[in-house]
Amino acid sequence: MKKIAMIAAALAVTATAAFAENTVVVKGVGTWGGLTNYKQHEGPFWNERIAKASNGSIIGDIKPQTELGLKGFEIMRLVKNGVFDFAFGLPGYVAAENAIFEGGDLSSVTQDIETQRKVADAYFPTLEAAFEKYYNAKLMMLYPFPSQMLWCNGEVNSIADLKGKKIRVYATTLGDFVEGVGGTSVTVPFAEVIPALEKGVVDCGITGTMAAYQAKWHQVATHAFTLRVGWGLAFGAMNMKKWNSMSADQQALLKKEIATLTDEMWANTAAEDSIAVSCITGGKCDIGEPGAMVLVKPSAADIAARDKIANEVVLARWAERCGADCAANWNETVGSLLGLTAKAN
Repeated sequence: MKKIAMIAAALAVTATAAFAENTVVVKGVGTWGGLTNYKQHEGPFWNERIAKASNGSIIGDIKPQTELGLKGFEIMRLVKNGVFDFAFGLPGYVAAENAIFEGGDLSSVTQDIETQRKVADAYFPTLEAAFEKYYNAKLMMLYPFPSQMLWCNGEVNSIADLKGKKIRVYATTLGDFVEGVGGTSVTVPFAEVIPALEKGVVDCGITGTMAAYQAKWHQVATHAFTLRVGWGLAFGAMNMKKWNSMSADQQALLKKEIATLTDEMWANTAAEDSIAVSCITGGKCDIGEPGAMVLVKPSAADIAARDKIANEVVLARWAERCGADCAANWNETVGSLLGLTAKAN
């Protein structure tokens, strides 16, 4: 009996060691802890869902960048260095490395979320290659935040009223749009926008509809100019060494689960725009207290002006930053889909 007990104990140790050896722990960083994408998708996926789906073969441990005290611009360098295994973030955070990262969400070129998903799918292979080249990372997914609009502390009734305004942006392509309308682009971290609006450091801020509502921008801003100028397209990317450490079965499972997550996030975001705009402008609001911002819808003239700026300023400046080969690739992928051409002036 003693011998049998010893064998059983040895087998238990072996099984535990095998489990530990085959289990992959993924340490991640998410986006903003107070917003829907992290609360409903990024956090639950890594902290709960993937462990259940994989029967403990893949275990995630993720915190939002806000809790970690990060601003976002450093996250892919930290993934490259192995500090994190996985990161969610915005291409605008990595565009300083190369303008190619901007190409999936150039300001004002895409007007509806269905088209934006087609753009993301068309540009995915380009971004996949860029993440591997510059960050030794595997691009796993592209997903949106709600559409990016303008929230102003002061009367704004048309695109012409943006001339001379100081407008908060978080990406170069948004700055191109702002300068195209005659405004001044100002980079302000998301958490500092409310005091910046209060103190007149900026007159308006660009962010997503739900982000603006949940962060209570309506407590200081007065006018909601619902001109779509971007989508806040975001990525999920994994350190390549960590990816390669996984078995083929683990990789297949993770890709399958992330594909499902991606579909859920696109669907959820599509529903958020109208809810957030209604809430922030004093309409029906089932998710919290309504704001009282003045709702300003773009006119046909505003849309025409935006399209002109997209072609003559946004695309032209981006093509100049990215170079001829980069622009040619965009024209063949995204440009052919939208009927647009990126060409440097």
